[in-house]
Amino acid sequence: MRSISCRILEIDLSSQEYRAIEVPLDIQRDFIGGSGLAARLLYSQLTPDLDPLSPAAPLLFLTGPLTGTSGPAVGRFVICAKSPATGLWGESNVGGFFGPELRAAGYDGLWITGEAPTPVYLWVNDGELEFRDARHLWGKTDTYQAQALLREELRAPGVRVATIGLAGESQLPFSVVLCDHGRVAGRTGMGAVMGAKRLKAVAVRGAQPLPLAEREAFSVLRGSSNRALRDDNVTRSMRELGSGAAGDYFDYLGMMPKRYFTRGTFEGAVRTTGASMAETILSGVSTCHACVIACGRKVRLSDGGERKGPEYETMVGFGPNLEISNLNRITQYGELCDRYGMDTISLSNTIGLAFLLAERGHLPKEFERGFELAWGAEDTVERLIHLTARREGIGELLALGARSLARQFNSPDLAAQVNGLEVAYHDPRGASGMALVYATSPRGACHNQSDYYAVELGQTADELGIRRFRRQDGPEKAANVARHQDWRTLWNSLVICQFANVPPSTVLGLVNTATGFEYTFDELLQVGERGWVMKRALNHRLGLRGQNDRLPGILLDPLPDGGAEGYVPPFDEMLAAYYHVREWDPTSGRPIKAKLAELNLEDLARDLWGEN
Repeated sequence: MRSISCRILEIDLSSQEYRAIEVPLDIQRDFIGGSGLAARLLYSQLTPDLDPLSPAAPLLFLTGPLTGTSGPAVGRFVICAKSPATGLWGESNVGGFFGPELRAAGYDGLWITGEAPTPVYLWVNDGELEFRDARHLWGKTDTYQAQALLREELRAPGVRVATIGLAGESQLPFSVVLCDHGRVAGRTGMGAVMGAKRLKAVAVRGAQPLPLAEREAFSVLRGSSNRALRDDNVTRSMRELGSGAAGDYFDYLGMMPKRYFTRGTFEGAVRTTGASMAETILSGVSTCHACVIACGRKVRLSDGGERKGPEYETMVGFGPNLEISNLNRITQYGELCDRYGMDTISLSNTIGLAFLLAERGHLPKEFERGFELAWGAEDTVERLIHLTARREGIGELLALGARSLARQFNSPDLAAQVNGLEVAYHDPRGASGMALVYATSPRGACHNQSDYYAVELGQTADELGIRRFRRQDGPEKAANVARHQDWRTLWNSLVICQFANVPPSTVLGLVNTATGFEYTFDELLQVGERGWVMKRALNHRLGLRGQNDRLPGILLDPLPDGGAEGYVPPFDEMLAAYYHVREWDPTSGRPIKAKLAELNLEDLARDLWGEN
């Protein structure tokens, strides 16, 4: 059985030189693709003294061996770099059609360095690269306008565009990259890295067949797995109600944050769920490449226009988190963030913190002059979005994120963030496994390195040994969380959407027939753990230590009401159990040397332990 190659286009924006390289097969086999492979490739480049916004800082677009194959929910790719928001590992995962089109254009990835003297965009057309002038787009177009103008300018049927908006151009730390109208690489500030390089967009088009080691066998398995996924109960729920499908249940269990993580109930929460959207403003669905789930929402607002509907995080972040229940306004906030190119989780979190600081008297009154910083203030939220994108007035403070805002006013424990990344909207007091997920994620408080909340609701995997515990159990679920993190790291390497409930044995078959590597089940699982430890080692190099594996104080206060009333996860005991099952040093949080050897990562021991 032959193995497929991984081809990356190296691009220097300063000199406009470029060349194609191939990743060695042994590295491919150990890391597969996506974010795991990106961490391996970028490890030597991401040093403590590297400014993530400097010309020397690399930016890596990378697909996986399943991207674009029409398999189950495999329209995704990743964008990775040193994060300007956290100073640690930066990784964003995005769906749509750009990733499949990049592979059809002849490349599995783009490695971008340098800084263009004037704004440019890249045009990757069936294996060929052009550097094109983007001065007519820079400062003049939002993300939706830029995509439309480039499609018209290039006049290539099926061209796909990934672009930044005003926020990325001004290097706002939580700016995003957006493609395919509303698909977003939303976290850790990859848009700022593009902006610093004066790279407005990347456009791709191709017609080359994707490499598959066993094309016929893959095709048969792809077809059967898509049929099974289409009829899966999780899929049906997502298709009908979108990513907010479980919103009502999250609310009931105390997993849905309200009033910036300080309340367990909010009367309007029932109006900010997938079910509520379906009953009121839903007009249709949208999908990524060849995906049978179709979780994307289309909505029609009172002005008659059809728009992208908000996903769960946006609904809760601009909804119950701020005590707003108006889905029309929440949709508009999400669209504004998309157009400016800002992460809705980070911005809604930071606005919520500003409201809390104002409520508790920590903000000077001049910051409230002209508008009210208060829960439910719909017009204020819209104004703050504009001010943040333009970095004007209080918007300049908000643009630096929750950690910086809280430090500015001597209230660090009030910021719902971990290592500089704002917490997403799955409260660990309602589902304790998320406490470990947030505290140990390689990119800060992230729910996409492990959507363990789904396990808390019953989405277990017997083949993996991932079983269900009570949602407010403690240390006994540490091994379960670690196993789930490894599994999701594998998915972020392949790259598969986490909404796809595909059996592990099916994933193994798809990987082997696509790559030709003939993994055993245990070897495939080890690829996930290897990627997780690789990111851990990289962050250690960048200064992260065991004492950074913590939850913010605001998540360690018991809620006064709701489904999680009075409960706080026994975090210290959970973390100690987690280190034990991970085989990490209990003081420093470093993987022990025997674990590194087991994962074929002996070369990292010197950086981690200071030994030859």
